[in-house]
Amino acid sequence: MQLKVGVILLISILFSILKLQETRTPMAKPHCQKECGDIIIPYPFGIGAGCYLDKAFEVLCIKIHFFSHLVFLNGSTILHISLDHAVVHAEGQPNVYCYNQSGEDPTTSASVHLNQQFSISYTRNKFVAVGCDIFAYILDSGSRNYTSGCASLCDDPNPIVDLTATSCSSVGCCQTTLPKDITSFDMRMFSINTFNRSWTTKPCSIAFFLDNKNLSSYTFNISQNIYPDLFAFPMVYNWVIGNITCHEAHERGNLVCGMNSDCIDNAEGLGYWCHCKQGYQGNPYLPSGCQDINECEDPNTSPCQNGAVCFNTPGDYSCRCLNGLVSDGNEAGHGCAHKQARHRIDVAVSLATTSAAGALILIAFGSLLYLKLERLKRNNIKRKFFKRNGGLVLQELITSSTASALKTKLFSTKEIMKATDNFNESRVLGKGGQGTVYKGMLPDGSVVAVKKSNKVDQDQVGQFVNEVIILSQINHRNIVKLLGCCLEYEVPLLVYEYVSNGTLSHHIRNEGDVPKLSWESRLQIAGEVAGALSYLHSCASTAIFHRDIKSDNILLDENYRAVVSDFGLSRTISLSKTHLTVVVGGTFGYLDPDYFRSGQFTEKSDVYAFGVVLAELLTGRKAVSSSSSDEGLVIYFQALMKQNSLFEIHDALVANDGQIGEILAVAKLAQRCLHLNARKRPIMKEVAAVLDQLRRKQYRPPSPRKLKQQLLLISERVQ
Repeated sequence: MQLKVGVILLISILFSILKLQETRTPMAKPHCQKECGDIIIPYPFGIGAGCYLDKAFEVLCIKIHFFSHLVFLNGSTILHISLDHAVVHAEGQPNVYCYNQSGEDPTTSASVHLNQQFSISYTRNKFVAVGCDIFAYILDSGSRNYTSGCASLCDDPNPIVDLTATSCSSVGCCQTTLPKDITSFDMRMFSINTFNRSWTTKPCSIAFFLDNKNLSSYTFNISQNIYPDLFAFPMVYNWVIGNITCHEAHERGNLVCGMNSDCIDNAEGLGYWCHCKQGYQGNPYLPSGCQDINECEDPNTSPCQNGAVCFNTPGDYSCRCLNGLVSDGNEAGHGCAHKQARHRIDVAVSLATTSAAGALILIAFGSLLYLKLERLKRNNIKRKFFKRNGGLVLQELITSSTASALKTKLFSTKEIMKATDNFNESRVLGKGGQGTVYKGMLPDGSVVAVKKSNKVDQDQVGQFVNEVIILSQINHRNIVKLLGCCLEYEVPLLVYEYVSNGTLSHHIRNEGDVPKLSWESRLQIAGEVAGALSYLHSCASTAIFHRDIKSDNILLDENYRAVVSDFGLSRTISLSKTHLTVVVGGTFGYLDPDYFRSGQFTEKSDVYAFGVVLAELLTGRKAVSSSSSDEGLVIYFQALMKQNSLFEIHDALVANDGQIGEILAVAKLAQRCLHLNARKRPIMKEVAAVLDQLRRKQYRPPSPRKLKQQLLLISERVQ
């Protein structure tokens, strides 16, 4: 008993010593709460005004049942904050998907919107789904693009799974990697319905993010619907400071890094981190947070050997030989040995002479050297950005004989910054999943649109180069014109003609106080977009598949002329080929089911997406509703056609303003474009011809009797 008490007392003393050692180096700002329970709160995080860097890093300390919990403002419980690795370990909530007693299959989703400075770590987490006959996936909330997903099936009536890599492999459980920089997303699930089931067997499924280190920590008995008592799973968030680079923060005078620290750029996007220099430890985000490490403090662990005496210096230490001893000649210089006296006077004279000469050189050429170094530094930064942004690839293509048609102007950073007023927020035209578009004015007075990417990685550079190559070879009045690009900035920049009247999406849904489109304008826009796609598929020098046709990517000018934009995902294909095999990309709600299943993109995949746009023009509805209870537009539209209820469409303006025959013809054309069998869809040349004929032909309003006959005829054909 006495031994047990002694051990407990010893452990308590050791923890007290460790705690005292931690508090020697300040982690929070003065007069701010340093801990919540047993979790340290390091700045830039903090509780209360003046204790955190900005709102993104504000946290709360909440006491529940005598225990203190550190939480984000969104309610997530924080488990640990790491400054060295710039991560936050926290508890994430799953998306739970359950049948009800009537056997209905509900649609469920969970939305997460993080601050721009936080993202879910794609290297430290997995996306996991547990359940039977489900498909779980993630949608980018901004672009509505499908980003990641997996399917889980059950062939065993009583599956028991754990989350190891071998067992969680699509049988009762599935897992997949995450895309980079997830900040705003919807986590969704739906039933594959491969087996008939009742609500009493395997009624619930869950999907969640999980820290890789915890993959083997959970076991699920799906048949008994047994899950962990606490529906919270450990996951890891990445964080960065700001949305600019170290160089830009230094130029603006708002660099957060304190004394004796280094600033490190985020290699995969914007923002930066701070780290204490070698020989220092502590919090690099505080003005004096990095404290010198005294390597000589403990004589038992002194780095000096063989009689050398350790002397601590700021950020370093030195080993000196006393009492007639001299260095033992070891390369590390940590030991001493007995040797004859050396000619210290000669050494001193030599050092004095060298120092004097060096001082004269510094005085004579110091200013010139400084200017040259600054110029060299700026040029090196520009060359670094030029290379990272695909400049070498573009340069090679521009100079090659095979790309004689590739002509584009290379703008300087100075020109772009002046045109956009240093990317002033008041110049923002729109933001999407890939970047932000700014309005700018060139020295000649012409107005342009400048597309600035959100992040920099190899995939983004590939899309940037791809868009320059494709748009440089296109000359069509209904396809956005590329004026040039800038390769010297920290992220890729593209300069386009300015299209002044917003997107088709805004006009269809009357967003931003824009007037609704008349039926005549809708028919004109549909025909112009179809003509542009037909040109890309069959009239360009090489066939081009757009791969991301949607109403958000169709711009309108002051005369409501349609302009197809955003060619980041587009691909060229030789005329002898019929399809591309690529990683699935695009926007959920516009994706061809054949393409989603096989990964093979054909011209008919663009036709399917155009069919969705036609359905939007007819109904005024979004392709994918933000409400999880609403069905998708394609299902809604096909149901209207099957039930012969097209005139119950949501957009009353179309029903009132449009000619009956034209509306029916466009609806039938949209239905053909949306056929599940790609081979039964028309080609874009045929679609464009039908719409052009409708625009030229004058319809007379049919009599009620004739209208009824037309509706009955269409109903019979559909059935």
